[in-house]
Amino acid sequence: MDFNLSTGMKAKVEINVELKDTAVSFGSGGVKVLATPMMIGIMENAALKAVDFNLPEGYATVGTHLEVKHLAATPIGMKAYAEAELIKIEGKKLLFNVTAYDEKEKIGEGTHARYIISVDKFIEKTNEKLHK
Repeated sequence: MDFNLSTGMKAKVEINVELKDTAVSFGSGGVKVLATPMMIGIMENAALKAVDFNLPEGYATVGTHLEVKHLAATPIGMKAYAEAELIKIEGKKLLFNVTAYDEKEKIGEGTHARYIISVDKFIEKTNEKLHK
């Protein structure tokens, strides 16, 4: 199946850092700065947005691998954003470069892999876990 994707596809996701986005709220640290899980979440969301709109009805992508460095802290009240660029396509496997920034500097970088799935088949297989 042709998924109408090509390397170079990009997307950007921006947030205003709030208390709910901090390490304290996530339980991933004791400081009120942008949590690493939240930074990763916006990186994944950027990757998803770079490609999912191009997929046929009934298909989506799921995250399968992350290799990310969190380079700098971002305080509450500052904007943060993530960018993703599709750099490799191997059948249904997709690889992205992901970066994150706040209003002052780069705060994160790495790679993120996603996999194209049939939503119905994926949910059916996942729900089988409930019946075993």
